[in-house]
Amino acid sequence: MTSAVDGRPAPLPYPSGWFCVGRARDLPPGRVRTARLMGEDVVLYRTRRGAVRAVGPHCPHLGAHFGAGGTVRGEELVCPFHGFAFGPDGSCTGAPDGTRLRASLTTHHLRERDGALFVWRGPDGQPPGWELPPAVGVRPLAWWSGEVRSHPQEVMENSVDFRHVSVLHGLDTRETAPPEVDGPLFTVHQRTTTRFPGLGAVSLEQPVMLAGLGMMRLTAELPQLGSTLRVWVLATPVAPWRTRVWFAATVTVPVPVPAWLPVSALVPALVPGGGSAKALDRAASWLALQASVRIIKQDRPVLAHKRYLEQPRLVPGERSIGLFRRWARQFYPEANPAD
Repeated sequence: MTSAVDGRPAPLPYPSGWFCVGRARDLPPGRVRTARLMGEDVVLYRTRRGAVRAVGPHCPHLGAHFGAGGTVRGEELVCPFHGFAFGPDGSCTGAPDGTRLRASLTTHHLRERDGALFVWRGPDGQPPGWELPPAVGVRPLAWWSGEVRSHPQEVMENSVDFRHVSVLHGLDTRETAPPEVDGPLFTVHQRTTTRFPGLGAVSLEQPVMLAGLGMMRLTAELPQLGSTLRVWVLATPVAPWRTRVWFAATVTVPVPVPAWLPVSALVPALVPGGGSAKALDRAASWLALQASVRIIKQDRPVLAHKRYLEQPRLVPGERSIGLFRRWARQFYPEANPAD
């Protein structure tokens, strides 16, 4: 899965792994959508019974694009051009006149996890070599996505680049223990000190888990507030050196909420002793998402103009960057980028 930029080989090829192709809630039963992944279209659809499928975009009959008028009929995907229908396994079940094709759709492995849809891309079409970690039990309540001129590895590398967090983002974030490597999983241990209205300085323990180069999941407990913050960063290569980054967040807020919390201004109609827990959680999640989006927007111009260095001149305190680079090699079975 090589890639090129302006006709020249890209500094890094496309990686293998699981990559987000959209939100699960945007694909209700009967819906057909098109997503972009590694320079190609992937057509997604959900059957009437709720099963989600990902297939190649073109009908093997005469090449019609399923994302341009294709429909779902029960458990089948129907071509908009000649009406050929295809079952969940990709095989043709027939046209309106009963004719069948001796051809099948290209099918992709797909997982629905944490409110997002992930498609596997492996070398030479190989099946998944590993699985995404289990769902955390809650779905994101706030979402944002945008494109950056960069590579998923560069986006994920920021999780171990603590020096840039201080200089570029003005956050006091420090590594508390060396990263843990477990096959395709990479866990970063960090602490961020920030200020909350009414509480002053608060230290947040934030274990950050990477599942390949397509998913980052952060969890932070806020014991002073009785809340838990979860943030997802999902990086999907859509074209050579172009990545769609998805940010998602969910926060649980105790009810009733203290009046000094910023979220109180967003949800003014609180019932004494109760209130709308869902509305509070959504408002708090939106605030957390805005903080995350501010960070990627600060990163965006730097990522767009920086050069990927195969042998960076690391300084003391940056050992985790080298460890991350060595861990990332496993996602390039066709090439081994040096660290």
